[in-house]
Amino acid sequence: MNKRRKKIVKLIPLGATRLKSIYITSLILIFGLLSKLVYLQVFNASNLNNKALVRQIKRTNALKTRRQIVDRNNRLVAFDKTQYELWGHPKYFRFPGDKSNQRRTIEEVVIKLSPILNLDKKLLLDKFKDTRDGVRLIDDLNEEQAKNIKNLNISGIDLLAHSKRFYPQGKIISNIVGFVNDERKGSSGLELFLEDKIQVTQKTNIFKKDGKGVPLPDGVGPFDFSNDDKKIKLTLDSRLQKISFNVLTKQVKKWNAQKGLAIVMNVNNGEILSLASVPSYDPQRFWEYDQKVFKGWYLQDLFEPGSTFKPINLAFALEEKVIQKDGFVLDDGQINVGGWPLSNWNKKGNGYINYPKVLQVSSNVGMVKIMQNLKPITHWNWLKRIGLDKEIETDLFKSTPGQIKSKEIFINQPIHQAVASYGQGFSITPLKLVQLHAALANGGYEVFPHVTFEFKRNSIDRKKNKFFSDHVSEVILNWMETVVEEGSGSNVKINGYRIGGKTGTAQKAIHGTYSGIACSFVAILPVDNPKYLVFVLIDQPNKPYAYGSTVAVPVAKEIIESLIVLEKIPPSAAQDALIVNKPLN
Repeated sequence: MNKRRKKIVKLIPLGATRLKSIYITSLILIFGLLSKLVYLQVFNASNLNNKALVRQIKRTNALKTRRQIVDRNNRLVAFDKTQYELWGHPKYFRFPGDKSNQRRTIEEVVIKLSPILNLDKKLLLDKFKDTRDGVRLIDDLNEEQAKNIKNLNISGIDLLAHSKRFYPQGKIISNIVGFVNDERKGSSGLELFLEDKIQVTQKTNIFKKDGKGVPLPDGVGPFDFSNDDKKIKLTLDSRLQKISFNVLTKQVKKWNAQKGLAIVMNVNNGEILSLASVPSYDPQRFWEYDQKVFKGWYLQDLFEPGSTFKPINLAFALEEKVIQKDGFVLDDGQINVGGWPLSNWNKKGNGYINYPKVLQVSSNVGMVKIMQNLKPITHWNWLKRIGLDKEIETDLFKSTPGQIKSKEIFINQPIHQAVASYGQGFSITPLKLVQLHAALANGGYEVFPHVTFEFKRNSIDRKKNKFFSDHVSEVILNWMETVVEEGSGSNVKINGYRIGGKTGTAQKAIHGTYSGIACSFVAILPVDNPKYLVFVLIDQPNKPYAYGSTVAVPVAKEIIESLIVLEKIPPSAAQDALIVNKPLN
């Protein structure tokens, strides 16, 4: 095998002349570099600093402001308030009159700031932590504090304005209005769903920051606020909302219930005057609460309406002329449908009773027999016609569609029509039930429940369905009046005022089985000129003798008494009018 020959390279030593040349060249290069550095840092420092400052100029949006939200009487519900961040830059500290090269100590500045901030000197000193860079000292200074600090004219102290959202009504209205998060974005309620209308578009501002993102002293001028004076005006009355909330809260606590709801609405135009929901939360401290409490369950949770749906079913029967308004039905307390035994709530019969009496005693057997006159397909078509399985058009939370049995099941299994006769076996949202009763009150027309006047303006041309005839609506409303005068709603009676109503005590279906109850009551007034609807729902009261009449009716009465005062509702019979004095704030 042939071995490869290695190539040998001879190293030739450099001569003295060549070494001297390399040495001189290196010295020249080093001297040139040092000269450049001296020029940049000494002779051209000011120019470079100015260029750096130019590069540090940043564009940012002005304060993110949001429009005020007010109630129908212009009482504040939500508003922005300017607050300030306080920054300190120790290497720039200088008092008025000091020489340009003089620097004050952190301790000297702290002595000036501490009384204004109402903060202990030691705590304030600790915030600096021996740093010479910019330090954020306080997040939320008010206008007065900011003004006092500004008047000190201390160099190296900066104030950065920002907006903070406030909710003066607190828990009372948070389930409707919602709140904004730390980034000032709507996160619930109207703040979220009307974000585009509430958020104000503003100008761009310019300010300076150092390389670490710390605002440079005296680099921030006043922020530009938009002169936008538009407000989001609600149909709600804060006074009625507070009264409703307080009464509801007491009742939920008294009956150890899971939650409660109280709604007051104008039946003619869908304006909601109050919508109280319990439990609620403090929108200023939203992070302390379970997210479940943020949702509007009056539009997102489904429940079986029970007996409060009986007037709706009777309207179907009258419209189809399968019953006459002066008819009777035999209520013997029990009935068997398709092998399923059904009975009244008290297991007792009422004999031959007229249809108003069916509502007064809330007869399940009577309702089953009445609705058996209606073909199942016709009954099912009516449930579809009134939109039980549709979302409600509103400006509140996104609505959950109701649930009804399929046409095939409803028609071919008689038990489903039977239980639907007294409001079980299907589910709707509370606000859907309110909408349907409003139609009974206003002559049969569909209305769209809403809490903003802007929704009302946009709904002028909205086509309204007519669910019921004028005649049928009038008959049903008169029958409901007898419930208050002689039946289960008698405790809501107020002398001089004609009120129609219907109680409900519905079983709750949980995971396929009935467990617990929901107690409700709906009232319409005045019967001779319907304008207002009051609905109360107490979910899962956990004490004996819990019925719509015992749990929901007392809440409704207190709300109605306040409503009469606030809306100046005249009595139908002036000589018998009750003088009501309710707290209005």
